[in-house]
Amino acid sequence: MKTFYIAAAAILVSSTALASQPWTLDSCISYALSHNIDIRARSLESRSAELDVTEAKDKFLPQVSAGANQTFNFGRGLTSANTYADRNTSEFGWNVGLSLPLFQGLSAKRQLDYARANLSAMLENIEAAKDDVTLQVMSQYLQVLYCGELLDVAKEQVRISTVELERQQVLFEAGKIPELDLTQARSQLAQDQLTEVTSANDRRIALVDLAHLLQITDLTDFEIAPLSDEQTLLPDAATIYANALGINHAIKASELNIATADRQISLAKTGYIPRLSLNAGLSSAYYKISGIENPSFARQMRDNFNKSIGFTLSIPIFDAFSTRNAVRKAQVQRLNAELQYENATTTLNKAIQQAYYQAEAASAKLSAGITAREAAREAMDAMQEKYNFGRANATEFEQAKTTYIKASAEAVQAKYEALLRMRILQFYNSGR
Repeated sequence: MKTFYIAAAAILVSSTALASQPWTLDSCISYALSHNIDIRARSLESRSAELDVTEAKDKFLPQVSAGANQTFNFGRGLTSANTYADRNTSEFGWNVGLSLPLFQGLSAKRQLDYARANLSAMLENIEAAKDDVTLQVMSQYLQVLYCGELLDVAKEQVRISTVELERQQVLFEAGKIPELDLTQARSQLAQDQLTEVTSANDRRIALVDLAHLLQITDLTDFEIAPLSDEQTLLPDAATIYANALGINHAIKASELNIATADRQISLAKTGYIPRLSLNAGLSSAYYKISGIENPSFARQMRDNFNKSIGFTLSIPIFDAFSTRNAVRKAQVQRLNAELQYENATTTLNKAIQQAYYQAEAASAKLSAGITAREAAREAMDAMQEKYNFGRANATEFEQAKTTYIKASAEAVQAKYEALLRMRILQFYNSGR
């Protein structure tokens, strides 16, 4: 028993430690793909498509049915002597029938082909939905990290203002500066603290949005891990687009939708083809008439036993143009599928082109931003030195500090803009 409690405690501690670990980007994507409501709904639709395939296969099977009837007649009726008499009669009968399709105008085979093509297209649509969720999670994950770094910038701003307020307090107590300078320093610290609170709230909201994508309601221990700043070298936009055409699930789904439309046209054309089926049956009956002697039930079942077999040929001659209209509708659906494919390729090309040039611009902006941030930091340090010796006023120092904070924020924005666009391009290029 003691061993059991020790093992249970170990499991509890390990599970608690696991729950408190920050979520990585891969774990967020994996969790979202298994819990997203849209993906789960599409999976149910694919299950319905699988049943359509099974139903299409069952079209090749024969149909067997059985039946029985019992009838009672009361009052006057026609006799065998062609006269009317008051007699009560009863009749019982049973039958078993079989219908076997020998040739259905290829409709069963083409229905099966259509169901399989539709299932394949639906499965690709599920994968395309997973791609959309992956990109959404990726974007929101980076948004949380971006807001986190802006919060760090705001904290640094508060730290600088706090140090400056402490310095101003010392100078004021020594009688070297007027009270106005001390009041301005306190006001600036209060403004910077407000910025910090706003930045913290922005990060919290971004984290809530990410949790919503993951279908997580309890945010008690929900935190994410930072990403590496490493950026993979990627080919040009045209090469990425060429690679994406072969692996992108939205494009594959559009291609399969065209194939499905072709199957639908073939299925509609089966209305022009004759059909042949085999029919067979067994039956018997029992009759009882009141007032006369009736043979026994067993004898009548034996004497009235009937067997039948036959063939039914159905040749379409004129069906009020229903087959023609069905074919035309299917052809319209194919044209629509072609347009959807064209739209999917155009949308993909546009997304890749935009991401590529945005990544280039963000990378250039990041390099310039880092340089501007370092220069602004040096300028702020120099201005603070001048301010300490009385060669600069508080306004000049605040301007230098504001320039540094602004440059830091712009560098952070450029960093995550470049990181997001590179991640998107990598996803389009490799599918992961």
